Amino acid sequence: MPSPRPNLKYDSILFDFDGVLADTEPVHYECWKQILAPYGIHLNWPFYQERCIGVSDRTMVERLAAERVPPLPWEQVMPAYHSKLDMFRSRIESNPPFLVDTMELIRELSTSGDYNLAVVSSSGRSEVEEPIERAGLRSYFQAFVCGREVEHLKPAPDPYLRGAELLGARRPLVVEDSDAGVASARAAGFDVLRVSSADAVAAEVRAKLKG
Repeated sequence: MPSPRPNLKYDSILFDFDGVLADTEPVHYECWKQILAPYGIHLNWPFYQERCIGVSDRTMVERLAAERVPPLPWEQVMPAYHSKLDMFRSRIESNPPFLVDTMELIRELSTSGDYNLAVVSSSGRSEVEEPIERAGLRSYFQAFVCGREVEHLKPAPDPYLRGAELLGARRPLVVEDSDAGVASARAAGFDVLRVSSADAVAAEVRAKLKG
């Protein structure tokens, strides 16, 4: 693991995955829209952006099923949860969601020796680590915290506290795009950069580190 320079403001960078490292939120949305419609759960993009981004898939499905009229028990919608995992995996394998600028940023940060890198995501490990490995980026990250690998998910601080612990980070910067993710980082006591879009990640991270 690299030994960051002590004079830098940050020694580590903890990245969210969906909407930050990878432009996957539209893919998640299209999968869920198709999978949940037969259950009488109909999504639109504004609702998905407001209510579903930044939370785990299972939490999202449980909430939507409970809010349906009449409500559906988790056991009844569980097949949708598993079907979505397969659909999502197939779609990103055929159309990788990584932007060239973001991939270059990760290589640049890792090889500089100034920062240790981690991914902290509410998505399951198979939806995060496997695509990163296929993109040839796995070796640039020293740690992953995914899905329900901590007791409490975002917006609780647990995911980012665990990521910092795995890196031995004392001065981490969190890069996020969702309300839940920003709340999680702040609850952990870490500085957070909320990016405006997946397209802007590379430019906004570089600007933050220079500032």
